[in-house]
Amino acid sequence: MNAYLTAIILALIAMLGNGEYFLGSSMLSRPLVTCTLTGLVLGNLHQGIIMGATLELAFVGSFSIGAAIPPEIISGSVLGTAFAIEAGKSTAVALTLGIPIASLVLVIKNLCFIFILPYFVHRADKYAEQSDGSGVSRMNVLGGFFSVNLPIGLVVGISYVLGSPVIKGILAVIPQFIINGLGIATGLLPAYGFALLMKMMINKKNATFFIIGFALAVYLKISVTGVAIFGACLALILTGYSAFKGEPMVNAATSSNSGKENTDDGGIDYEDEEF
Repeated sequence: MNAYLTAIILALIAMLGNGEYFLGSSMLSRPLVTCTLTGLVLGNLHQGIIMGATLELAFVGSFSIGAAIPPEIISGSVLGTAFAIEAGKSTAVALTLGIPIASLVLVIKNLCFIFILPYFVHRADKYAEQSDGSGVSRMNVLGGFFSVNLPIGLVVGISYVLGSPVIKGILAVIPQFIINGLGIATGLLPAYGFALLMKMMINKKNATFFIIGFALAVYLKISVTGVAIFGACLALILTGYSAFKGEPMVNAATSSNSGKENTDDGGIDYEDEEF
């Protein structure tokens, strides 16, 4: 396939990943999707799936929380996988290239947020003052396209055309022992990704479940799929099957005190009070 045509298709894959701004949280931006599509375009679907799974584990904790924006995983996944496949290298190289690329493109993404997006935000404010709902919606779509979707697509396409020969030359002179070291690091980074995710999720209430999952995998030698099935069954038991049938779960303490005055708030019936 022509390099320019490949670059255009990879740019479209990156824009599809950023399509969550239009389609909602569809998980199209995850490496498992973008790397697989990249492998399909480059004629190596099998390697694309493997690289996507590895990058997915490494970036499993990369979610935007408040004003904290994680590395731009879409461009890192697409370009890292594309460069590695083109050079005939392993998953370790894709991961090694993907992480710095994602961090570098994040700078470009932040610049777009600073210099491009505010224009559409201010226009949306004016439409809101005029009660023009269609104008606000139009600014939302155009702002997402010109400040995120299009710039990331251009970055991916141009970087592939300009960077592929350079990356191939650099990878060709890397000694084998460094490639082996990168392979070891590849095995450690998914653990780091899970650690980032656990840092956001774990607390005193759910720490026990992480320990149970660890014990099942390490001491009973149960596969990840088996642990997931066990966890799903345990969740069903703890939450109650009625929640999945649309039946309200009744708290025993609440039902026993039905018809009685609630004393937790000092006996005040706030529904009858006027403020």
